[in-house]
Amino acid sequence: MNCNQEEFLICTIATLLESSQHVAVGMASPVPGSAALLAREETKGRIDGLRLSMIGGDANNPFTDGGRELFDCSGQGRFDTFFLGGVQIDGQANINLVGTGEYPAMERRFPGSFGSAYMYFVVPKVILFRPEHTRRVFVPEVDFISAPGTSEEGVYRPGGPHALVTELCLMIFDRKRKRFQLASVHPGHSVEEVLDNTGFEFDIPETVPETLGPTDHRLELLRTQISPKIAKTYPEFVARVFETAD
Repeated sequence: MNCNQEEFLICTIATLLESSQHVAVGMASPVPGSAALLAREETKGRIDGLRLSMIGGDANNPFTDGGRELFDCSGQGRFDTFFLGGVQIDGQANINLVGTGEYPAMERRFPGSFGSAYMYFVVPKVILFRPEHTRRVFVPEVDFISAPGTSEEGVYRPGGPHALVTELCLMIFDRKRKRFQLASVHPGHSVEEVLDNTGFEFDIPETVPETLGPTDHRLELLRTQISPKIAKTYPEFVARVFETAD
């Protein structure tokens, strides 16, 4: 069964959630949201089945006080996994959500950091998700640090980056070495392509596997069981991604 890029990324992220216990998903996150719903469906019935809290819309949203409740639960240690992205991301997993150019007179401004720095510090496993893999996004050094990927020794920080998922590859972040390592390259792409489109240095093992694609069973589950659920929050995303899938 063929899959499109979004379905492939959803299933790749869902695999990263197999050891998670309680996943939180923020606003404007249809791919991570779909992945979390898929992972929850696959653990249904298990004692250690995945719990999911999605903000945005009424469906799949247990919160009554929006972002403030999300932050409170994070600070209490109720979530072990969260997702973040950025206009720019560098090799130390710093993310920029403010804008590009020299601060404060930036060339382009974006919505801002919101609670990214807080969530980055308190949620143990943060998965960075940025579909576009270009040197415009993955830079040597971000123009503005909205949320730092690492902290100095002695700083209490239970949270931080775990992985990076893009349209080209999967990378895992080593917090001790403060560097990314290439974990796998998606089908149809190569290590050379990842190198050409990444502005920061990262570790490359001698053998780089190909990212495993979704099974037919997983795709069927995604299209029949998950798409109606995520459609309640992201109807346009579902119409574009799933209703046109082969």
